[in-house]
Amino acid sequence: MVASPLAVLSVGLVSGVGLTAAESCAAIRCGINNFRETRFTGSSGEWLIGSAVELEESWRGSTKLVKMAARAVHDCLDDAPGCDLAGQIPLVLCTAEEDRSGRFQNLDRALLDGIERELGTALHPNSRVIAEGRVGGAIALLQARRIMQEGRCTRVIVAGVDSFLVGATLAAYDAASRLLTADNSNGFIPGEAAGAVLLASYEESSPAPLLCRGLGFAREPAPFGSGKPLRADGLVQAIRAALNEAGLSLKDCDHRIADVNGEQYRFKEAALAITRLLRDRKERFSLWHPVDCVGEVGAATLPAMLAMLAMGARHDYLPGPVFLGHLGNDDDKRAAFIVRATTSQTLALETAAEAAFSVKRRTDA
Repeated sequence: MVASPLAVLSVGLVSGVGLTAAESCAAIRCGINNFRETRFTGSSGEWLIGSAVELEESWRGSTKLVKMAARAVHDCLDDAPGCDLAGQIPLVLCTAEEDRSGRFQNLDRALLDGIERELGTALHPNSRVIAEGRVGGAIALLQARRIMQEGRCTRVIVAGVDSFLVGATLAAYDAASRLLTADNSNGFIPGEAAGAVLLASYEESSPAPLLCRGLGFAREPAPFGSGKPLRADGLVQAIRAALNEAGLSLKDCDHRIADVNGEQYRFKEAALAITRLLRDRKERFSLWHPVDCVGEVGAATLPAMLAMLAMGARHDYLPGPVFLGHLGNDDDKRAAFIVRATTSQTLALETAAEAAFSVKRRTDA
């Protein structure tokens, strides 16, 4: 069934390559990263490489997460004149999985309370936290759509904040040989980021550069580290569900954007899913992955993806209007989404098509 689209009205992004969405996305477009030695060492004794957000002061722990999240929300609202958080717009905040090593105690409550203090306003009663890591962003989009469909609000902010640059977190991933080091090429570079996206239902919004047309969710029977043969069943089901909601087929998608982070499992899963689903020849079906520039940012991944696409639509550098996005956690949770960008190029094509149709209709008459 075709679902009602979500309009992306504005975005905010704080990352290792910029403190606003405009800065971060410009750096990502140019392939710039901020990968450098951190203050942590690995089991081999070498300094670990990461992508840290550099703020005005050397905040640490949950305090830094609060500062990053509040700045991303502020950046998002600054990009949408006339929108005021002030208890009117619910905030759906995505955070790290509850079982992740190194997760700060009472993190969810500390983040909501801290963001209220930083922004100087009370949050909407429907504000909530989704502690589901990368997939949490897609769950937040689904909840935002439900909030608006039920008439509780006409605008919702979906945000995500996360950091892998925590001693206990890095120690756990290093012990599992999952960090990219000189001795391990099958690993990721840890990062930290915060992103925010202002959403509205399509009927309520003014013309938006980006529409989320479909969402899909599934479970993977062979998750990371299970030792079971990987067929990407979960990702295939999630993509099919998202395409069904959007009323599209895979051949209608121009490009992809995903959370692949340098680990072989994620690239293999993405390749298997597309191989099983794509039945039409496509000359190009490239894959974007923001982790290349900002590192692994967990719960901030989907807001970062949408920021990239929204900025690309605004400045007319997307390689095509329809993107397939997909994400997966280390456990069995998988999610996919379909977005359609509106650029001056697509508007020109649509206008030309409508004009041609009008001419044909007058000729037939």
